[in-house]
Amino acid sequence: MVTSARILGIDPGLNRTGWGVIESAAGRLVCVDAGVIRVPPGELPDRLAAILAGLRTVIDETRPSRASVEKVFVNVNPQATLLLGQARGAAICAAVAAGLPVREHTALQVKQAVVGYGKAGKEQVQMMVMRLLGLAAAPPPDAADALACAVCDLHADRLLALGGPLLSAASRSRRSRSAWRSRGARLAG
Repeated sequence: MVTSARILGIDPGLNRTGWGVIESAAGRLVCVDAGVIRVPPGELPDRLAAILAGLRTVIDETRPSRASVEKVFVNVNPQATLLLGQARGAAICAAVAAGLPVREHTALQVKQAVVGYGKAGKEQVQMMVMRLLGLAAAPPPDAADALACAVCDLHADRLLALGGPLLSAASRSRRSRSAWRSRGARLAG
């Protein structure tokens, strides 16, 4: 059984990168710290360096045991997706350079773990993060998304400790359709 963990959640972005550190001890969730790295405008390499430096500082100050990063979704605009992927790469590099194991979760998985609905809005995520962590006020959207990513990662730990599978909704659906076809074939044959 998972007894304690300190997880850095990261919501990567080229303009704002949200981060949040949670701790779990004795079955209780606590927000250690959270914030937003505001990336100054400029050339792409300088912006990526700002994300890397900002997350290094966060890691040095909060000492997490691992990191959790939200996966990039395929956007309508391929250029925006590519830029977001580069911001995400800088975030992952900051964690890996600090020796942290990194897990990745889709936005759908994060929202499902925190709100119970994979297509929840930002306000719903903010409110649930506030309730789950006992915060007096809702954190800014980017920080709330990062905290939600860390909470999702902790839930994944608990599922693994219970021996449960970590399947995406699509995997579960494919698996159940496949099982149904197998049963149908046995019944027909």
